[in-house]
Amino acid sequence: MNQHVPANAPGLENYWMPFTANRQFKAAPRLLASAEGMYYTTVDGRKIIDGSAGLWCVNLGHGRRQISQAVERQLSTLDYAPSFQMGHPIAFDFAEKLAGMSPGGPAAQLDRIFFTGSGSESVDTALKIAIAYQRAIGQGTRTRLIGRERGYHGVGFGGVSVGGIVNNRRVFPQLPGTDHLRHTHDPARNSFSIGLPADGAELADDLERLVVLHGAETIAAVIVEPIAGSTGVLLPPNGYLERLRAICDRHGIILIFDEVITGFGRLGTPFATDYFGVMPDIVTTAKGLTNGAIPMGAVFASRRIHDAMMNGPPDQIELFHGYTYSGHPAACAAGLAAMQIYRDEKLLTRGASLTDHWQKALHGLRGLPHVADIRAIGMLAGIELTPRQATPGTRGYEVFLHCFERGLLVRLTGDIIALSPPLIIEPAQIDEIATILKGALKRVA
Repeated sequence: MNQHVPANAPGLENYWMPFTANRQFKAAPRLLASAEGMYYTTVDGRKIIDGSAGLWCVNLGHGRRQISQAVERQLSTLDYAPSFQMGHPIAFDFAEKLAGMSPGGPAAQLDRIFFTGSGSESVDTALKIAIAYQRAIGQGTRTRLIGRERGYHGVGFGGVSVGGIVNNRRVFPQLPGTDHLRHTHDPARNSFSIGLPADGAELADDLERLVVLHGAETIAAVIVEPIAGSTGVLLPPNGYLERLRAICDRHGIILIFDEVITGFGRLGTPFATDYFGVMPDIVTTAKGLTNGAIPMGAVFASRRIHDAMMNGPPDQIELFHGYTYSGHPAACAAGLAAMQIYRDEKLLTRGASLTDHWQKALHGLRGLPHVADIRAIGMLAGIELTPRQATPGTRGYEVFLHCFERGLLVRLTGDIIALSPPLIIEPAQIDEIATILKGALKRVA
């Protein structure tokens, strides 16, 4: 076992780990034992600064007693209740609170909330809502779903189908009829951009090509991440999302923003929808919704979409869809407590005051060995490394390991180091992250 793992650590054979090279990990495991604020503690007592908010989700920092106490109270009062043909007050309370802070503000009317158990479930829910809506308004031929290359929308069959990560798609069959826009990553024109890339808004016109190819009457929805997080923080060119919105409007296509990563303060605004000022029809969320404390997701649908599905007989189920854990009482309690912390500590907008420091610290790594590009926006960043020709991904993995050994957890995606620290981060901790990264980048050949 790894030298940092105590002799009394648990056996590792039985847990089949997700998105992990299991044999490689179990030969040299990295185990976290506790967490508080900005830091994890390993099983051997080392402090690790959390540079990735867990998996993009612990926006409020770790160990929030307000959340754990709310969950404990709820479990002692009502541990579980079904949401099929039944209800419990806390789910309605949480939905009302979320509606009051919904993407785009009151004018956008994205305030009809469907609860799920994860980001993957939120995506599949949004796709089904879009198709059901088109059918409800007499557009039943619109069943095709359009994603984008290098997009990540979870691991359900719907999410994999509209997603654009090749390794997610190689093994598993996809829904028939899906198609993809080209991605927006253009290093030849936009490397080391400060803020949004200047070039590439015309890539949105790829949707017009797909309309001509398939016919608008077959397309139900387009789903994109405003910022593609899991493939390395790929930024939309200036004007791209506005152009995509206009094309969707022109052809009656539902626009879905996947904000599982960008929701809840990540860009210094409550949602990326607010940051870009572009209003989709549906927004998917999860991760920061409960600060990662209990799995939960929420889909924000516009009133227009919701109300169009409420015109049939009142005793019929309008959307034949849901999950055992939709609106789980304990998850709602965690979410309500998290929303209160966001409000009390102004963390939905705090990132805006840190952006300049964040940009300077990370763009200060330009010129270090193998750094091909740096992208930073809000409290997100991607540092792209030149891959080794014979073994792509190994250089990024070595940087990840060096960072962990020196006390920093980062997110790894191929040869891209992704960063999304908790929103409670202080400028000195930003500098600490940059210093550790600088040392790690210098060490990797």
